[in-house]
Amino acid sequence: MNFSNFLDLIGFSRHKFNYREKIISTVGGFLGIFAIFMSSLWLLDPEVAVLIVPSMGATAVLLFAAPHAPFSQPWNVLGGHAFSAIVGVACWQLIPDYIIAASASVGLSIGIMYLTRCIHPPGGATALAAVIGSEKLHNLGYSYEFQPILLNAVTILLAAIIFNNFFKWRRFPAHLQTSKTLILEEKNKVYDSINYEDFVYALSHIDTYVDIDENDLLKIYNLATKRHLETSPSDI
Repeated sequence: MNFSNFLDLIGFSRHKFNYREKIISTVGGFLGIFAIFMSSLWLLDPEVAVLIVPSMGATAVLLFAAPHAPFSQPWNVLGGHAFSAIVGVACWQLIPDYIIAASASVGLSIGIMYLTRCIHPPGGATALAAVIGSEKLHNLGYSYEFQPILLNAVTILLAAIIFNNFFKWRRFPAHLQTSKTLILEEKNKVYDSINYEDFVYALSHIDTYVDIDENDLLKIYNLATKRHLETSPSDI
C-alpha cells in the first residue's frame, strides 16, 4: 500500500479548500461560543455554563463550518439538544447504575432524534452531560433542558443566522440558499454526461464544506440516470 492509498483508507481529504471559507468558519465558531459564554455567564451559574460548552462546541462546528448540512438546520439544533436533554435527565433519575445510565442516555437520544427527524450529533453529548455532570447540574432536574441547554442552543443558532447571512453563499438556514427560480429552470434540463474527474472538480470549487464525496455523487448520478432510462416515453 502506497501513501496515497493510505490517505484514501483513512479518509484524508485532498480536495482544495477555499482559504476565505476557512477563515470565515473560524471566526464564526469563535463568535458563536463567545455568545454562549456571555449569555450563560450573565444568566446562569458559571459552573453550569462551563459544563455545557463541549456540547455546544460541537454544534458550533456544524453551524459555522457546514451551515448547509442537514444536521446543522434549526430544527436539528433545537430539537436535537432539547430531546436529548430530556432523555439524559430521565436516564440519570430512573436508571440507578451510573454506567448503564450514561450509555442509555446516548443510545436513547439517538433513537429519539431519529424518530423526531432532528438528528444533531452534539445532542449525544448533551444527553451524556446530564448523567456525568456535577451535582449542581443534576439538581437542575428537567429545567436543565431550558437552562442552560435551550438558552445556549437558541443563542448559538441566532449567532449562526446573523453571521452566516453576511455572506450570500452561506445563507442560513439552508432553505434560504435555495433558489426556486433556478430549480424551475433546471427541472426539465437534460444534463450532459459527466465523469469522475468532473465530480472531483465540482467538489473542489464549492465554497462551503459539503459532507459528501465524489463516490457518493457518482452513486446519485447512477441512480438518477438509471431512473431516466427506466422511465421511457412509452411508460408515461
